Amino acid sequence: MLASTTHTQGQAHQWMKYELTFGSDSLYDNPLYEIDSFYTVFTSPSGKAHKIYGFWDGDRDWKVRFMPNEIGDWQYKTFCSDEKNSGLHAKEGSFRSEKNSSELPIFQKGNIIHLKGDYHLSYADGSPFFWLACTAWNGTLKSTEKEWDDYLAHRKDHHYSVIQFVATQWRGAEVNSQLQKAFSGQGKIKINPAFFQHLDHKVDKINTHGLVAAPVLLWALPKGEGRELSPGYALPQEEAIKLARYMVARYGAHHVVWTLGGDGWYTHLYEQRWKNIGRAVFGEAHPGVVAQHPMGRSWIGEAYAEEGWLDIVGYQSSHGIDSGNINWINKGPMKKKWDKLPARPLINMEPCYEEIYFRNTDTHVRNASYWSLFATPVAGITYGANGIWPWIRKGEKILNHGSLSEKSPSTWRESIDFPGSHQMGYLAKFIQQFAWWELKPDHDLLAKQPGDEQFDHYISLLRTDDYSTMLTYVPFRTEVQIINAQNIHYKGQWYNPVKDSYSDAEVKNQTNKLSVTPPGEGDWVLVLKKTE
Repeated sequence: MLASTTHTQGQAHQWMKYELTFGSDSLYDNPLYEIDSFYTVFTSPSGKAHKIYGFWDGDRDWKVRFMPNEIGDWQYKTFCSDEKNSGLHAKEGSFRSEKNSSELPIFQKGNIIHLKGDYHLSYADGSPFFWLACTAWNGTLKSTEKEWDDYLAHRKDHHYSVIQFVATQWRGAEVNSQLQKAFSGQGKIKINPAFFQHLDHKVDKINTHGLVAAPVLLWALPKGEGRELSPGYALPQEEAIKLARYMVARYGAHHVVWTLGGDGWYTHLYEQRWKNIGRAVFGEAHPGVVAQHPMGRSWIGEAYAEEGWLDIVGYQSSHGIDSGNINWINKGPMKKKWDKLPARPLINMEPCYEEIYFRNTDTHVRNASYWSLFATPVAGITYGANGIWPWIRKGEKILNHGSLSEKSPSTWRESIDFPGSHQMGYLAKFIQQFAWWELKPDHDLLAKQPGDEQFDHYISLLRTDDYSTMLTYVPFRTEVQIINAQNIHYKGQWYNPVKDSYSDAEVKNQTNKLSVTPPGEGDWVLVLKKTE
């Protein structure tokens, strides 16, 4: 038994995880049910109070993790529902938070937030945060230390900013690499701290590389192989809430974006269940922002419009490259309804994966990603490959997903160097040279829309409110005609999203119209900037 608080994290630093460890007087059989609440109130140097929940970490160990957002002297006091437990209740202390020495943006600009009225995410200092994620669903579960370091370094070097992963066992990985499960039981559950101690190191590394962690708390696919391994679907509502709360307490001091559910149905039959879970887990002040990750070609915009806990309208266009999927991106609910909903980032969190079914190429990935990015106000996009998400090594097969192909996919290590994987990094570098958070779609400016006749020829256009900057994604070589009612004179450039290169564009400034033709075959982005 610990008689006093132990500062296991050492010196506290602003925008970094700080950890306190407490020793319980009592040994509980199932703390998830026997302790209703254990939290600490941290009081900042400026006098602001922050209520942070703690978690059980095995045996008599309990921890509280906190990210100080101010420099200076902090005070804290603990509260436990078992007030007789002097090891957990009414413990007081103080510490000093210093400025950290990291030059990485998340440690200089602060945690990720969503400011009311914005269609994008921001750092705590208000500067915009562009979302370029990779779906490493199994990465935290299966990877070795070296594999994980290599992967994260590669993603950082190629302009990725977010890593999406699954935080429990699920149908894609029934156990982690240590053969551990996050919890046991289908009714009343028991937490396995050893599983999460293994996960701790992987999540720490995500932030260490300057990336934001985006865990799926409750995978929720209610059909297909392994559906009983989807806690968001298989667990009773109260158990799903307890499990999610545990993970929020454990990882809330990280730079994190929560994905409450993954790949599930969140409207109609299951809508009230997910609203109840979201309100229970995130209804009061909490660290991090919250998204949902629905099934392919499903939409939650209107149903969750008034759910204050939801910060990001995530959607999934799925992996098809046929007319149904492409028309859903370009002509579906995102395009039609984004300006009729409360302002939130709208992000395609799972477009088509590269090499899935061995038919999806980098061209398909680029098409789906640029179309998605240009369908709504710019916020971000996610990349995936058929060998990365299951963390495939040579000779391995994908678990519980049927026959996605006749042969094993490329390994995760091969897949991170796929053309599309690199080209999404080019996309992030390209878009961030502009005030991208000011760009909104205006496809009505196109005098001719080839996508009305051929679904994969859809041209997309973004512009600033004052028309000073326009970006047009052109998926094939054709003359682009843009209505120019203001008769603004523009200088043009073509961006090659395959080669990450630029060339001059010959802009024909006609009366009330601009005409421009790409310099070659393939897809291009036209950049038009108003001249003085």
